Amino acid sequence: MSEDEPLRVELATRRETMRFGALLATTARAGDLLILAGDLGAGKTFLARALARSLGVSREVRVTSPTFTLVHQYQAAIPLVHADLYRVGDASGLIELGLDELRADGAFLVVEWGEPYVAELGGDGLVIKLELAERGRRALMRSTGARSAEWLAELVKLQAPVRNGGKR
Repeated sequence: MSEDEPLRVELATRRETMRFGALLATTARAGDLLILAGDLGAGKTFLARALARSLGVSREVRVTSPTFTLVHQYQAAIPLVHADLYRVGDASGLIELGLDELRADGAFLVVEWGEPYVAELGGDGLVIKLELAERGRRALMRSTGARSAEWLAELVKLQAPVRNGGKR
């Protein structure tokens, strides 16, 4: 797989998306960056919620989109920071959020709408673009650095995902 060619995973049902979130949670490490991209309604927050539950965030805790508050922090197996940068106008708006510092302190950073800001978030992130598919959703994954490439390779090995229409 070249760096320009994303890895494709078909998520035909909500249950498959929840299992995918669990897989991401079991392979994530402290300090990792996960960027969730895609149109409104593509399932970014649903996947973030599945990931949070798999990391141990209690069902009593609401895991919602941080669209208006911009950042939610959760106590989990790995400290989890869920951010939504949809309303951030430019990279200078990230400084006051302190996301790069939280990541440097070992938080697992899950960022919706963060694709334009990978470098400002510390670089080296796994980017997952969610899109609606004929059946359910599709996740297109790519890495932006060494750790995320390692993470992606681990996901490939564990998931044996559908890639570009064929079984691995």
